[in-house]
Amino acid sequence: MVRFAVICASNQNRSMEAHNVLLKNGFTVSSYGTGTMVRLPGPTIDKPNIYNFGTPYNDVYQELKGKDTQLYQSNGLLQMLDRNRKIKNSPERWQESRQEFDVIITCEERCFDAVCEDLIQRGESRSNPVHVINVDIKDNYDEALVGGRMIHNLAKDIDQARDLDQEIQPILDRFNQRYPSAPVLHSVSYF
Repeated sequence: MVRFAVICASNQNRSMEAHNVLLKNGFTVSSYGTGTMVRLPGPTIDKPNIYNFGTPYNDVYQELKGKDTQLYQSNGLLQMLDRNRKIKNSPERWQESRQEFDVIITCEERCFDAVCEDLIQRGESRSNPVHVINVDIKDNYDEALVGGRMIHNLAKDIDQARDLDQEIQPILDRFNQRYPSAPVLHSVSYF
């Protein structure tokens, strides 16, 4: 079975929606963020809510609910955090993980760059290759839902491959044909 990781900046919206969809469909999946801190919208654009990775989703949910239930209900944060806390305890930072994966799917180019840079810096030789794929998904609720379904379809094709190393490019080509408005921007393999 293919081991997947899905990664966005804060391990809150896009990666957690994809994590949720893949988990519900029986995939082996973990999710991470690549940022230095977890950043969530606040009452104004210049006053975000900032947390350390590892802060439990439930704690953030309770704090934001206590600050302004109406605001955080209307902007979707409470629903997102409720989903997240049902999947895992807290957001995790990619750079602190040492798990190995067969396929890593990032949700934006800067996360792709951060994952690739981290893999290079680790300098570890791997017994199995890891394929890093970027599927750009805008960081909003609706796009995360669409992105989760797209990543699920990509994961199904990857999981059905008999020889992923040989079949990865045709799989990505089919994905790009199916989703021309959200093409795979990058794919790289590390051995």
